[in-house]
Amino acid sequence: MVKLLPAFYEQKDVLKVAKQLLGKLLVTEIDGIRTSGRITETEAYEGSTDKASHAWNNRRTARTEIIYASGGVAYVYLCYGIHHLFNVVTNAKDVPHAVLVRGLEPVEGIDHMLARCGKKRLDTTLSAGPGSLSKALGITTQLTGESLLGNKIWIEDAPLVKPSDIVAGTRVGVAYAGDHAYWPYRFSIRGNKWVSKGKGLAATGY
Repeated sequence: MVKLLPAFYEQKDVLKVAKQLLGKLLVTEIDGIRTSGRITETEAYEGSTDKASHAWNNRRTARTEIIYASGGVAYVYLCYGIHHLFNVVTNAKDVPHAVLVRGLEPVEGIDHMLARCGKKRLDTTLSAGPGSLSKALGITTQLTGESLLGNKIWIEDAPLVKPSDIVAGTRVGVAYAGDHAYWPYRFSIRGNKWVSKGKGLAATGY
């Protein structure tokens, strides 16, 4: 498999990137253990103009500064003090776009993924959700700022998912964003059982 190149991550349209990430292979190699899965669900965050984004109104903090990097690095943050959420930083330097990976279909290293999550059998709770997939792949905030061109975490290319197989809906857990919470910025592969159960507001197709 071929790693995605900087040109992919540096695209200007974060919605396009969020759709194109569907079907791609997210890979980690932690302590010599390779685990991977196909991306089934994403959410786009459009930076300074998006009230749901951590960079809304050009806000910059020590935690979020990495979103302002050139596309092609990981942004991992802790949600509710428990869940590590993995985001792909996109666009050019100082344009804080990012795509949250919300769902993953396990491919490699499933035994290791189960062990990390304390599970005995494979089911969708392993990685159909942003916190779950990060735990399964060993993704923590220690990887924030890591290049997606390196050897710890990266994304491998795969054929594009057909537009007719992509379902759009509203993002999950962003009611605080007011009218922006209704933007159809969440994308998933139609009919795939590894899509999270999260519900957006006035969701389309869910």
